[in-house]
Amino acid sequence: MQRFKVLTLFVLASLGTSIQASANNANSGKPLKDDTACPVYAAADFAQLNDIRHLPNPFVYGKAINVTSRSQWQCARAWTKAQFEHWELGPLPPAPPVVSGTVTARQLTVHASASGNTIAFNAQLHLPAIGKAPFPAMIRLGEYGLDTQLFNDAGVAVITYNNGELAEQNNQQSRGRGKFYELFGSDHPAGAMMAWSWGISRILDVIENTDQQLIDSTRIGVTGCSRNGKGAIVAGAFDERIQLTIAQESGSGGAASWRISDYQQQQGQNVQTQQQIVTENVWFRDNFSRFSGATTQLPVDHHQLMGLLAPRGLLVLENTSMEWLGNSSTFITSQVAKSVWQALGTPQNIGISQVGGHRHCQLPASQQPAVQQFVSQFLLQSAANTRELLQTDGQYSTSAAEWRPWATPTLRPD
Repeated sequence: MQRFKVLTLFVLASLGTSIQASANNANSGKPLKDDTACPVYAAADFAQLNDIRHLPNPFVYGKAINVTSRSQWQCARAWTKAQFEHWELGPLPPAPPVVSGTVTARQLTVHASASGNTIAFNAQLHLPAIGKAPFPAMIRLGEYGLDTQLFNDAGVAVITYNNGELAEQNNQQSRGRGKFYELFGSDHPAGAMMAWSWGISRILDVIENTDQQLIDSTRIGVTGCSRNGKGAIVAGAFDERIQLTIAQESGSGGAASWRISDYQQQQGQNVQTQQQIVTENVWFRDNFSRFSGATTQLPVDHHQLMGLLAPRGLLVLENTSMEWLGNSSTFITSQVAKSVWQALGTPQNIGISQVGGHRHCQLPASQQPAVQQFVSQFLLQSAANTRELLQTDGQYSTSAAEWRPWATPTLRPD
């Protein structure tokens, strides 16, 4: 086993920064880098929130500022992140002053210390039999979902991350339990998904800042299915080092919007809504329940959460047969999210594939080419995807146009 140096991280608070990029970076799908301060306006009191019946416009932020340029988009992005932290997910702590770790052929270990507390957690590493190190890698939340062999056969390593170790997700009694809360306190307001995201960022710290030679820190993806698909979207949204996010059947709290899921339920369908999901588990901050029956007061929705990933890669895999997950909501919300990629000139960097007739978290043969294409483009960097992917075998009573009354701008370079 190799030993690796301790890394010390100096982190700026994320809510007061923006990420400005050149036109070349935006069009390439590479992450946009922090280099300009943006004002992030304080969130309104709950009682002062506006009632928004359609999906909120991602190109308007703060005090009604319209986004017309890429630098303004980065300020909108910072504002949007702040809204999700404040109202829905809870605050994401910065990296602790000291993070260290080891990477071997079978395991990655993370040690993190802050305020006199120390935690450690491991992730299993599955290296491919083809190709050569340093390998691109896919971080998978949990054991189920996209198969390890699928990635290994393409020359991609798989890092299996036990996210439940960082924040439990058994039921409502799980709040404040897990190693994240051992470090930051059981009363920390972050929900489980934000705690998982924090843990993924520490895995990336170890990969990026130690002298390991097995994993390429510039070619990292994240994936998960169902509840872990929700977590994959959050992780991709809050850490721009993640090049590709594959969210499989993430449903409510993932690719589905709260507003359209409510609409489906009003049409008599058996759909998980915000009002139900906050009673099931601890994925969100504890006071997110105040929006139960009032989701139209949320200043943001999940098309904007997915939009935080742009222009990097996002593949949304959904199951038409899963009405409970919001089959109509996931497909339409993902289409609306695509507006952000379109505004940045990279509509091909988001893929949306919805196929029914199979078990939950099973990948049908018809969706495998989409996975292979996005892995090839963003992790293997061996192909450029010029073909936009938008498919469903469902028929729905509403459309993206009905929920998107605003126009999509073409953001000018700065």
